Amino acid sequence: MTADVWLPVPADEIEGLPAPSAAGLNYRFWDGGPEFPADPADCVFYAVPYMKGMEVAVRPLAAMKSVRVVQTLSAGIDHVEPGLSSLPAGVKLCNAKGVHEASTAELTLALILASLRGIPGFVRGQDAEEWRAGFYPALADKSVLIVGYGSIGAAIEDRLAPFECARVARVARSARATERGEVRALTDLPALLPDADVVIVSTPLTEQSKGLVGAGFLGRMKDGALLVNVARGPVVDTKALLAEVESGRITAALDVTDPEPLPAGHPLWHAPGVLISPHVGGSTSAFMPRAKRLLAAQVSRLAAGEAVRNVVMTTG
Repeated sequence: MTADVWLPVPADEIEGLPAPSAAGLNYRFWDGGPEFPADPADCVFYAVPYMKGMEVAVRPLAAMKSVRVVQTLSAGIDHVEPGLSSLPAGVKLCNAKGVHEASTAELTLALILASLRGIPGFVRGQDAEEWRAGFYPALADKSVLIVGYGSIGAAIEDRLAPFECARVARVARSARATERGEVRALTDLPALLPDADVVIVSTPLTEQSKGLVGAGFLGRMKDGALLVNVARGPVVDTKALLAEVESGRITAALDVTDPEPLPAGHPLWHAPGVLISPHVGGSTSAFMPRAKRLLAAQVSRLAAGEAVRNVVMTTG
């Protein structure tokens, strides 16, 4: 008996996969194209094509009657959740913990530093051949608040460490202790926001986090504070954010937006004090080596009858 493993990367490019003959597996390459590589009913391990959108991610799910593991290559799982109800009970949904932390944390620091130090203005000045000297804020001595302290939030703090921040506060769904210090519960946010110079949002998108950064959240931020969103666009209420940045009270650096992609003519494009990157937090040269290692490890565990890792939910 053999079973199919669907991979968005050709199997011969992934070092460490079990030998097909020994493991009883057939490796099928599917990166979201119009034709499936085989009958979805025979698939036991489905690695979702990366950054191809919800429609592609869920398309084969209803026919996957034998699937045991659905593996995303993103930290978030919101793009596959709409199709999970069609799966049999007991399917493990796994995320890509360990794949995106380095890249997303790098971009977070880049967005913070670029926003504070006025880099977008310098680029425009270079285009116009203008020497825009001046006095700009530093990250040093700033108070930073990280909202969403999972593995990405922790990686961001690791990279903040050399920058001489006055303090770093951490918030997650529930309170806990870490090596770096206390993580406060979401219920403590109203008390923490007024003291933060930089607020970093790195939460997953859930029903609870959708619209978390709304008028109340933004209104509690101090004058001159910087909001950085490397989570998902719908975590931030775009209308409420526009009201704050257009008043000049706060600034924002956004790797994700709502809507996304941001359409031409949208007011966020030219809102004062807003820096936008096109959802590239994980899209770097660091992605593929880590993604391949994750896929090889997860398929190896499945073939050996061991529990897969990074399980975020089980259907049923």
